[in-house]
Amino acid sequence: MLKEIKYFTFFFIIFLFIFFSIRFYTSDKNIKKTFRNLNNINNYLSTNNQNLPLVSNDTEDIIKYLNNDENSNKKKYSFWNLLKK
Repeated sequence: MLKEIKYFTFFFIIFLFIFFSIRFYTSDKNIKKTFRNLNNINNYLSTNNQNLPLVSNDTEDIIKYLNNDENSNKKKYSFWNLLKK
């Protein structure tokens, strides 16, 4: 009997937690507050977007591309020839 009461209280507490959580998140007050907060964030981003500084591009000619002709002194190996030795 004591075990059933314990399980019932656990179930009841979990049920109340889920019920009140859903009730809070679906309330009009919370929905309005969330929407207002998202609106404020969008307004803040749109106003500060114009004040961003532009950084000049200094990455030209950093990568040097090599031709295969320059590396012609490499010895060419074949997989089967390597196994024969």
